Amino acid sequence: MKVLFIGGTGLISKEVSKLAVEEGVDLYLLNRGNRNSFVPEGAKVIYGDINNRKEMNTLLDEHHFDVVVNWIVFTEADIERDIAYFTGKTEQYIFISTVATYQRPPLHYMVDESTPQHNPWWKYASEKIACEDRLRQELRENGFPMTIVRPSQTYGNTSIPFAVTSGVHPWTLIDRIINGKKIIVPGDGSSLWTITHNTDFAKGLVGLLGNSETIGEAFHITSDEVKTWDQYLAVLGKVVGVKPRIIHMTSESISLFMPEFKAPLFGDASTSYVVDNSKIKSFVPGYKATTNFEQGIRESIAYFEENPELQTIDHVLNEKMDYAIASYEEFLAQIN
Repeated sequence: MKVLFIGGTGLISKEVSKLAVEEGVDLYLLNRGNRNSFVPEGAKVIYGDINNRKEMNTLLDEHHFDVVVNWIVFTEADIERDIAYFTGKTEQYIFISTVATYQRPPLHYMVDESTPQHNPWWKYASEKIACEDRLRQELRENGFPMTIVRPSQTYGNTSIPFAVTSGVHPWTLIDRIINGKKIIVPGDGSSLWTITHNTDFAKGLVGLLGNSETIGEAFHITSDEVKTWDQYLAVLGKVVGVKPRIIHMTSESISLFMPEFKAPLFGDASTSYVVDNSKIKSFVPGYKATTNFEQGIRESIAYFEENPELQTIDHVLNEKMDYAIASYEEFLAQIN
C-alpha cells in the first residue's frame, strides 16, 4: 500500500509514521525537511512546500497514492488546495480534524461521532468544522474519497499535557510543581477529560489506512481513560514525587489574566465529556488504547530528564500565572 503523509514528523504523526512503516506500508512523507530526525527508517521523503502549487504539481505528477493523510490542514482554503491536488490521485484522503468540533458545551456527557458539531468559542475548531463540511460536499458532488479522523488531546515523550500550561515549553508545569508554585486548574477541577498517548492514536489511524469502508465516515480515536483535571495533576505530582499545590480558578478569571487561554478553555478543556470509541473499535478490530496516563507521563518525564536541554521554562507565562494567582487570592481574601 502506497501512502503519502503530508507532514508526518509532528507530535502525533511521527508515531503513526513509525508504525505504518513497521506494518509494511510504502510510506512517503511530504515536508520541507526541517525535522528529518523524526523520519522513520524505511520512509521516503519528498521535499517540498504543500502551498507551492507549481512545485507540488511537478512533484506529484508521476505519483498515485492509495492513501493521502494531511496532518497540517486548518482552513477551508487548505481543503480546496488538496481537492485540486489529489482528485484522481488517491483512493482515500484522510483529514485530521479534532474532537473540539463537537458541540460545546455538550448537551449529553457521552460524545460519539453523531454528536452535533458546533463550537463558536474557538476559531480553530470552527475552521475544522468548515473543512469537514467542504469535504462532505465534495464527496456528495464529485465522489472525493474522504475519511475524517478526530483526535483528542494527544501527547508523547516530548510533551506534558495539561489545561493551563505552555505548549512550547512543557517543562514549565513540572518546574512549578517541583518548586512548590501553585498550579492553576480551571473550575473546581472536576471536569472529565480524555488525554491520549500518540502510540495509541497511531494504532487506530494505521488501522484505517486503505479501508474502503471508511469513505464518507468520521472517527475519533482516543483513550478510554477518563480523569478529572485534579486527578491528572495528582498523577503528575506522583511521578515527580511532589504533591502539587492547586488553585482552582474559573475559566472566566483565567481568561481575564491570560486571554490566550480563553478559546481553548471555553471551547474545549473546561467542558466535561466522555468519548465513546465504539466506532473505531468496530472498524479496527482489536483497537485498544494501552498506555494509561501514569505510564505515558512517566515516559515523558524520563525523556525530559534524559534530555535536560529540553527543560526550558516559559518565564513570561510563569509571570502571568503568578500575577493571576496573587490577584485572585487577594480578591478571595477581601470576600472573607
